[in-house]
Amino acid sequence: MFSPISDLQVLTVAQMRAAEQALIDAGTSVDALMQFAGRGAAEWVWRVAAGREVTVLCGPGNNGGDGYVIAEVLRARGLPVQVVAPIAPKTDAAKNARRAYKGVCLSAGKDARGQVLVDCLFGSGLTRPLSAEHELLLRDLAKRHPLRIAVDLPSGVETDSGALLNGGLPDYRLTIALGAWKFAHYRLPARAKMGDLKLVQIGVKSVTSAAQLIQPPKIAVPALDAHKYKRGLCAIVGGAMPGAALLASQAAMRAGAGYVKLLAHNLPSSMPAGLVIDQAPLHDALEDRRIAALLIGPGLARDREAEDRLQAALTCAKPSVLDADALVLLKPECLQECVPYLVTPHDGELDALCRAFAVVAPDRQSRALALAKASGTVVLAKGPDTFVAAPDGRLAIAPPAPSWLSVAGTGDVLAGIAASRMANGSDAFAAACEAVWLHGEAARQLGPAFTADELALAVSGAIAAACE
Repeated sequence: MFSPISDLQVLTVAQMRAAEQALIDAGTSVDALMQFAGRGAAEWVWRVAAGREVTVLCGPGNNGGDGYVIAEVLRARGLPVQVVAPIAPKTDAAKNARRAYKGVCLSAGKDARGQVLVDCLFGSGLTRPLSAEHELLLRDLAKRHPLRIAVDLPSGVETDSGALLNGGLPDYRLTIALGAWKFAHYRLPARAKMGDLKLVQIGVKSVTSAAQLIQPPKIAVPALDAHKYKRGLCAIVGGAMPGAALLASQAAMRAGAGYVKLLAHNLPSSMPAGLVIDQAPLHDALEDRRIAALLIGPGLARDREAEDRLQAALTCAKPSVLDADALVLLKPECLQECVPYLVTPHDGELDALCRAFAVVAPDRQSRALALAKASGTVVLAKGPDTFVAAPDGRLAIAPPAPSWLSVAGTGDVLAGIAASRMANGSDAFAAACEAVWLHGEAARQLGPAFTADELALAVSGAIAAACE
């Protein structure tokens, strides 16, 4: 599912520079790359502007050069356009683009008027805050232009971390990525500033080590000779709080597994008729050799009984999803060698796992990667920006999911989906990526203000959307 596809890769600043240099070494000039980028971006600006007057804010580097190309394309098509350039171009390609632009160019923004602002002041690679002068100019122009478009990245954003280098940066209707996606396009807080995202290709090749965007999975319809065991038995270990395990079970029943069994002695008052309940002692229940994947954690609690149930689940050495309380109770020495594990922590649980595995890293992305390597597990670090990290260094990033998911119980639903996908045959990394997409798609189909119960029931619709 995650073969390197150029329009799905997410590059660091260093990777993007190397990719551009590879194009130059192969015979493409910097000026030609600037034309590809600027003309591609101009198409999106043309659509958004829809005949309205445009102001292009150009900086001194190649991002400013892209702005001059955009402005000239719009001018040649008859659109009212003006450039504001507080600093003269400094790179050869930007100088050439400035000479090719035949329209109005202002050195200050006080006389600029229009409806659409195109921000080409500073793009990717910025590591320090905007100067007071440039920050004031950007804010003033943004205030006077109701529609705002950023080219490559909004000025004042750190590319790899998504940090905002200045306070009070404007919001944008559209951000046009050039060449490849950057981490800031999908990392908070920068992502919240960018509006819609569009990508303009300039010929950048696939980078083997690049992170990838999580894309819609291709889920096969069961074969004509399929039966419940061929599609996978997913066992969910219940605990002291039965509601969470029931939510996970309901999601798992709709995410592809052929058979979902809840191993529990504490049961809610009502249960779905299609959910099989096994109230045998856990050690006995786990001896079923047909179990293809386990889920433990939702509703487990953190007492001695919970510790015993977690130990029993880990000892049976089945491919497993560990969630919720299981992540807090987990001891590194309890993981079995050569067993596929997927852990699904939110930020607090990620901190607990990092302490347990002696991992020190500055943010969710780097913690997920370091934890995956240290623990040998696939890490699904869930949150407003979600990452899936594998022990071999692979990294997948989720496009934004509906913020309506911020309600109790949705994490249990995600865990149930992931366990079901593992039982159905997906490896831990693929199952995590599939689960993230299906979780978000179920929320998109529901619309606003749903419960975790409703989300679990909506998984069937998400699966339908992903079927080949």
